[in-house]
Amino acid sequence: MYMKFTDLAAEQKRPLSYKIESAANAIRAGFEKSVSQTSLAFSGGKDSTVLWHLIRRFAPKQAERIAVIFGNTGVEFPESLKFARELGRQWGGHNFYEAVPERLTRDELKYPAQKMVLEYLVESGNIGAVLKPDGKLKTTQTLERACPPEMWRKFEEAKLVWKKGTPKSYWWCVDQYGYPILGKSASKLKARRINIDCFLRFSATKSDKADLSEYYDMLRDVKISQACCGILKKEPSERLQEELGVDVIFKGLMASESRSRKINFCTRGYLFESKRKYLDTPFYHCNPLSIWTDEDIWEYIRQENVPYSPLYDLTYTDSKGKECKIKRNGCIGCFTDFGRKNSHMFVMRQTHPDKWKAVMKYGMATELKNMRGLVKKYRRESVLDGVSNTEQMDWAIDNRPCAFD
Repeated sequence: MYMKFTDLAAEQKRPLSYKIESAANAIRAGFEKSVSQTSLAFSGGKDSTVLWHLIRRFAPKQAERIAVIFGNTGVEFPESLKFARELGRQWGGHNFYEAVPERLTRDELKYPAQKMVLEYLVESGNIGAVLKPDGKLKTTQTLERACPPEMWRKFEEAKLVWKKGTPKSYWWCVDQYGYPILGKSASKLKARRINIDCFLRFSATKSDKADLSEYYDMLRDVKISQACCGILKKEPSERLQEELGVDVIFKGLMASESRSRKINFCTRGYLFESKRKYLDTPFYHCNPLSIWTDEDIWEYIRQENVPYSPLYDLTYTDSKGKECKIKRNGCIGCFTDFGRKNSHMFVMRQTHPDKWKAVMKYGMATELKNMRGLVKKYRRESVLDGVSNTEQMDWAIDNRPCAFD
């Protein structure tokens, strides 16, 4: 299938009745492709809830055995988490699953401890033992194995060790990789921060591309990464899909949400084939809501009396002083829309101030401060210029939160 953007725009202007029929046809086509197990990617958000309702409505027999996979990242909004579990029990029963991040299989050092081990190896002249010929770190585990026992004991006393069995939580992700600040296109490397430190410090690898050079320069002072999305959401869901033998997954994605999703639909259509290592047969992605918009979702919710997360009823005051309702579900602590008006953090500061403050004080505020001025594109006016001590940082968080928005 290939569709022009103008054709998609025309489809998006169609009445809801047409879009319901198109979604129903896509749902039926998706079920027809399955030879083992189907699944629904459920977030607790309005879009995946509407899709689940459509599946129950137009494919009732198949809906009885579809595996509904809720990706519980551990940083869900409390309203969405409660709603997802309640709806899961009501609609899904024993076919409702929570995909959660895996746990550590060994003790690991926290990033500050890793940095101290790195300096120890440099000062003792043993840094070469943990580096590849090109100056990159062999593995994080290689570095940690080089830590002297007495040094490790001190790290344990200082609570600088992630213990075996600890979930790979959001806090583990931001410690080991970095904060989800800026979009995926701006955060190019998926590597642990200590690996990036070694790359920037010891590797002779250079880039002639100006944007990459600028990105590497930013990384010297700012700890950012998009790794948490894969570790907390994608990987747990795909592990569960493998366990269940899923060969078709339904998702509530809409082309109106982003340019990449628009391109995906225009080039692939409602249903497209891919591969999974655990399958000898094809794996299919089905996106029945592709031509829908937010307005369609809400019209359908009102028309069919579909339940939805109370998160969407929370209000905030936007940058123009207008009272608005939350539009998107998502993860607490995600700031991929940094620099945009009415960003995720701008809204969360008003609707969930305690959680906003926890994320900021744990370390995001420091990274936002470090980012200022490093890349012209993301330069932001801030009352934090020259601020370095904890007391001043706490004051800024408590009294001038807009500095971080």
